Amino acid sequence: MPPTSSPSPFGNLGLSDALLKTLADRNYTEPTPIQEQAIPAVLFGKDVLGIAKTGSGKTASYVLPILARMQKEQWAMANRHVPVLVLVPTRELALQVEAVFNELSTGLPERVKTVAVYGGVSINPQMIGMQGVQVLIATPGRLLDLIDNKAVHLAEVKVLVLDEADRMLDLGFKDEMDRLLKLMPRKRQNLLFSATLSNAVNEITQLVLHKPEVFQVTEEPQEVTLIRQRAFRVPEERKGPYLRYLIKSHDMHQVLVFTSSTHSADHVAEKLVKNGIDARATHSRKSHHARQQALADFKAGKLRVLVTTDLLARGIDIAFLPYVINYELPRSPKDHVHRIGRTGRAQNPGEAFTIVTPEDQAFFKVIQKKMGQWVMLEGTDEVELKGY
Repeated sequence: MPPTSSPSPFGNLGLSDALLKTLADRNYTEPTPIQEQAIPAVLFGKDVLGIAKTGSGKTASYVLPILARMQKEQWAMANRHVPVLVLVPTRELALQVEAVFNELSTGLPERVKTVAVYGGVSINPQMIGMQGVQVLIATPGRLLDLIDNKAVHLAEVKVLVLDEADRMLDLGFKDEMDRLLKLMPRKRQNLLFSATLSNAVNEITQLVLHKPEVFQVTEEPQEVTLIRQRAFRVPEERKGPYLRYLIKSHDMHQVLVFTSSTHSADHVAEKLVKNGIDARATHSRKSHHARQQALADFKAGKLRVLVTTDLLARGIDIAFLPYVINYELPRSPKDHVHRIGRTGRAQNPGEAFTIVTPEDQAFFKVIQKKMGQWVMLEGTDEVELKGY
């Protein structure tokens, strides 16, 4: 592939004038690498396998060309037969994808009815909402419920998207996906996007994709080094005060704090609030409304600290996040990279802090080895934490 000094602007990718105006109105001037590669292939009707890290613009790389195709080809569907189906692993991601479709379709001459469906809420309003739907974003289990209730049909699907395919398989959706695939026409466009190219993703690629165009945007070492990483050795009993010391002494705002459990997330947020730091926890045990409100307030800068878990992390997409703090280590080195990858995006340096207890040290070495980057473990015994 010939080297390019900078990405070509969106105007060179074959998108419609209406979509280009929408992008310009939102100050999106240049595509990310995955967008530059995937958009023309999707427009051409090819099957696509796109591998790129979280925050690389994967969602827009299929939303834009799908909207362009819908606008150009004017797909006419029988009622409750969806032309575009996007399968996602979590409701947070479903809502995020729905928001991108709605945002990027605002300037189109005709409204595109986009609906996100997921479990944990009443199915009845979702069944009613299937009338006239053009883009359906769904978690596999809830989609099967709707199909069983004859609320929606997949016999005329023209484009199937599997977003965060690696996570979908990690969460055990393979049986549901096998059943859904049997309900769709063999002739359709298939788009599979994932943060990693795992054995499971390879397996589903062979099952779903036909002669795909493969685009892999690898994580370049300098992208990780863009993030200023620091790690602190902190005894278990000093972790809470040290977290509050870090946030206050660095005057941090828009801080994403990671814990390893929902219980821990609640406990950390509660202690932060008690010590005068505006914080909220968001995780799978919170109500859907509470999660959405916390995320909206955090994105808008109204909430200083958001405490979350790895499972919900992929649904949190914020353009310029200055700080990530690992209050507890993740279960895998891969999750550590996903966590710190939340900051330092788009050439904006960010800072990632990790609190390491003596019991954590051996596993933290494993994480560093997998990351290919050594982070010095700083002592904290001399830090006076009285009052924190």
